[in-house]
Amino acid sequence: MKLKKNIAVSDTGYLFNPSTGESFALNPIGLEILVLMKQDLSPEAIAGKILKKYNTEKATFEKDYADFMAMLKLNLLLDDDEET
Repeated sequence: MKLKKNIAVSDTGYLFNPSTGESFALNPIGLEILVLMKQDLSPEAIAGKILKKYNTEKATFEKDYADFMAMLKLNLLLDDDEET
């Protein structure tokens, strides 16, 4: 799962899709997940890092992560050939 190459991401968590003209604001954890995705980490490695850093249940993170990935896909921010 990778963010499309043309998606601009600011250090403060704003995404811009030049193909659609839409912009999005991420919360700090969403931004952190995107940074980890850009490092080509697997979903399991991303989960491990987030769970180690924050006090949350694994099941809660997995649901929130799946919802986040679905929103990225819905808003055409992920490469078409990538799986969530």
